[in-house]
Amino acid sequence: MNNKIIENINKLKEQNNTVILVHNYQNPEIQDIADIIGDSLDLAMKATKTNAKNIVFCGVDFMAESAKILNPDKNVIIPDIDAKCPMIQMIKPYQLKLLMKKNPDAEVVSYINTTAEIKALSDICCTSSNGVNVVKSRSSDKIIFVPDRNLGAYIQRSILDKELILWPGICPTHHKIHKDQLLKIKELHPQAEILVHPECRPDIIDIADYTLSTNGMVNHAKKSDKKEFIIGTEKDLCYRLKRENPEKEFYEIKTAICPNMKKITLEKVLNSLKSLEPKITLDEDLMKRAKIPLQKMMTIGRGD
Repeated sequence: MNNKIIENINKLKEQNNTVILVHNYQNPEIQDIADIIGDSLDLAMKATKTNAKNIVFCGVDFMAESAKILNPDKNVIIPDIDAKCPMIQMIKPYQLKLLMKKNPDAEVVSYINTTAEIKALSDICCTSSNGVNVVKSRSSDKIIFVPDRNLGAYIQRSILDKELILWPGICPTHHKIHKDQLLKIKELHPQAEILVHPECRPDIIDIADYTLSTNGMVNHAKKSDKKEFIIGTEKDLCYRLKRENPEKEFYEIKTAICPNMKKITLEKVLNSLKSLEPKITLDEDLMKRAKIPLQKMMTIGRGD
């Protein structure tokens, strides 16, 4: 059944001049049909370089929105419009405006995991891979960082000469990873390196060998002489890691599942290619304002 669906996906993709972008947290069968696979920064940058008329974005809502903002003349399609990131609803424009009013001397750095409205209010965006470098690049000594407090706390560790005002948002998937889960796996595999995502809790960062974005983990695993890794992020990154490094072992956190990422299925991708729907639609003026901080973000190098 899946083979037939994949065959039809490939046919329609060619007919419709479509590229399929896939985030590292997608189900294995979705990763297998990707033209481009990566993390938020990687996909945002590569979305601007494709000549395809249509982009099918297999990820969550803010990722597809970012692709549309950076490619206003292209059709950006998300196979399930209900594939939403819960973090982006944790900060509202009125809340950010109040925070800005209280701190008029602060610059606003917003994580890419935000709505277009929040991006439009920001001085610059960042991802987990370049957040430290983005904050370092700002001239102000005071930074409003929204919405992920765990990522903000991780950045603050590296930048002691700036004050970060952190909004209390979290990624539920990463925040639910507990230290004892990692340590139990470490007991079973004492030679394994612990790689964790900066959206994890501070006590997780404390015991990690490396704190990296998902693409940072991919690159590290390729280069490392180590043969075993404990992966502290969404579990299906391990599928890509094992596929690209078959001689190495990757131990997942079995409960680290993003349910919204899993809403994208092969059937939904096929349907979106047939109808070229549902399209991401945003106000033109909003896109212009949100594009500026996204473009600034992309000029800052990765940190992993």
